[in-house]
Amino acid sequence: MRLENTVALINGELINSPFINNFTNIILEAKAVRRGDLFIAFEEETIEEAIFNGAYGVIFDKPTQITDSEIAWIKVQNIEDALVRLLRFELLNKEITVYSCDEIVLKLALQVVSEPTFIALRGDIKSVFKSLAHIEEHCTVLFSPTLTTPDIFTKIKEMPKNSHSSINIIEQTLFETSFIYDDIFYERQLISPFFMPYLERLLWLFKKLKINFRLRKFTPIEHFEAVFTNKNFEIKEFGTSDKVLIFEKNSSLIEDEILFLHKHSTWAKSIYIIPNAVKNTLSKELLETADIFFYHSKEEIKKVLKTNIFHFALVAGVDKSILDKPLIRQTQLTLDF
Repeated sequence: MRLENTVALINGELINSPFINNFTNIILEAKAVRRGDLFIAFEEETIEEAIFNGAYGVIFDKPTQITDSEIAWIKVQNIEDALVRLLRFELLNKEITVYSCDEIVLKLALQVVSEPTFIALRGDIKSVFKSLAHIEEHCTVLFSPTLTTPDIFTKIKEMPKNSHSSINIIEQTLFETSFIYDDIFYERQLISPFFMPYLERLLWLFKKLKINFRLRKFTPIEHFEAVFTNKNFEIKEFGTSDKVLIFEKNSSLIEDEILFLHKHSTWAKSIYIIPNAVKNTLSKELLETADIFFYHSKEEIKKVLKTNIFHFALVAGVDKSILDKPLIRQTQLTLDF
């Protein structure tokens, strides 16, 4: 890519008058730089190594000392935005198909073994760049706009809608499912029945695109995540306690998860601890029928958990790191009587 085109593309400012006018590759890691490359400097301390390895240019967005006037020094307002623009340009003429999905479908896709021509995007912009910078023609990309900016792509398709249920659930608990798909039996998968509609959407996409895949053992995906605890809120092994905290950070899923618990755990005492900021998003009927507590701070969450009797507690807006410190102060044994 020519220097002047690069500067214009990323809305950059060329700080000096370099001798070079062209770049071979765009590189994010200093140790991977070769002669002629353009280096994206997320950290100033990596620039020296990149120049030593032959960088012809450096893109930066923080105060940086110019140490070599022969190469190009390009200042931008935001380095991540510059990387998005460069990646968009790289993909512009690639024959790839891009599908948009919600984050649950994406996180399930990351746990499915599929063909190399199918790429489920994850991670920050650096990880995304590494996944897409040298993508082959005719690949399919799946991404979630809530996790990855759609500005990378020029053409985005919606996932095809499945017209019928394709997963036959044989047995289920709140957090495990045994099911049949395409005549294959998957026994006691660590995936809640709540996620089955999302899995069906993903498998339907594979079928429509004729993408070969293989389901393996699922692991928690940081949504509707069950943590079994004892009365002191110490974490226990899966399935070994009748007191369960269920964590959900995505506010858009809260109402559906409350309805799911309300329907499938009629025998149990369930409470719902919800950020006060999302109170107005819940239906009036739900507010009147469910045992909901609203909170402003994590301390209020702990208070609700400690002062209420329950089997299941859906805790929204935080993750299980709230259990890193004991919710209940442990009584220390003493020899004093």
